[in-house]
Amino acid sequence: MNSIHGAPSYEMASDSVTLSVTQTGGMMGPVTFNSGERPFAPFALAPWRPDELESDTPNLLKYLRGDFFCLPFGPQDEGAPHGDTANADWHLIRHEKTLLHLAIEPDDVGGRVEKIIRLRPGHAAIYSEHLISGLNGNFSYGNHPILDCSHLQEGEGRITTSPFRWGSVSPGLFSDPAADEYQTLVPGARFSNLQEVALADAPPRSPKPPATAVTTDLTRYPTRKGFEDLAMIVNENATPEQPFAWTAAVLGDHVWFSLKNPSDFPATVMWISNGGRHSAPWKGRHLGRIGLEEVCSYFAENVTTSRQNLLQEEGIPTTRCFSADQKVSLRILQAVSSVPSGFGAVASIIPKGPEMVSLTSDTGITIDVTAQWEFVVNPS
Repeated sequence: MNSIHGAPSYEMASDSVTLSVTQTGGMMGPVTFNSGERPFAPFALAPWRPDELESDTPNLLKYLRGDFFCLPFGPQDEGAPHGDTANADWHLIRHEKTLLHLAIEPDDVGGRVEKIIRLRPGHAAIYSEHLISGLNGNFSYGNHPILDCSHLQEGEGRITTSPFRWGSVSPGLFSDPAADEYQTLVPGARFSNLQEVALADAPPRSPKPPATAVTTDLTRYPTRKGFEDLAMIVNENATPEQPFAWTAAVLGDHVWFSLKNPSDFPATVMWISNGGRHSAPWKGRHLGRIGLEEVCSYFAENVTTSRQNLLQEEGIPTTRCFSADQKVSLRILQAVSSVPSGFGAVASIIPKGPEMVSLTSDTGITIDVTAQWEFVVNPS
């Protein structure tokens, strides 16, 4: 292992991807994709290193970077936020150049979680699997990729998802002014279009509050500097024609996208982090980051709240029932491609043969990307 951004990390490489995974928290990052004329590194690193923070800071924040697995997703009544899987040490089972197999037996929830990351020759893609066994009870969970848009002009990044049937801003106070945190979206505001989400009439710290109620466009980022917000959408179910759900971000001359099975990850949480937190370790410097997190959870609320099944009437699960005698495989595919000038935002991602998907933009441009999409659909 080498120290990467202050964290002992395992390293992997293929002809198209190089990446690191921290021993503590199992966080994937940094990651560099070789696609197009220049390398592309979409994942965020925290603007601090672990040894710069107080010793009692949760490891989740000390090592914050890239992508990591949360079980449970969100805070706990007892235990670290996002669980031991995002805070404790993982132990090594197998390490090859294009395969990393780690495991953890979480003290907080019990059972066993195995992290298996695979790279494939010729694929600018990461195939991530979490195998859960020996776990009893209802738990929220999620994958937590964080992208860095801080190098982009305001609104230059384009964030889109596959069709969704339900969308809402986090209903509670996500950012508490008493803790020197500030949000600008209307708590609990429902929406059916990411381009029209309710903006507070006079958000705290706003230099020029709007005179009337307005909406904001969550498909463009970075925007709303100085605020920290959270929203959640619930994807449409898979169909034979559309066997996976997707989330995409066009960041300059590249696109990053993730594919998932919506029966495993019914929702996508958007954590919009643009300098709205001012306590340690944030200090207003976590800028232009966005978490596009695939989850089974009630927003980023306490797992106890997720277990209340508050979206039952909407037919939306917020936990999954695990049984100790069953093994559950949760899979995410994340991939990258260069895009031509004027590409715009991703409007659709559909299969094109077993190892390729077609991305079509809102300007009518289509590109084909090598990605074995069946990985997320057929885990057996």
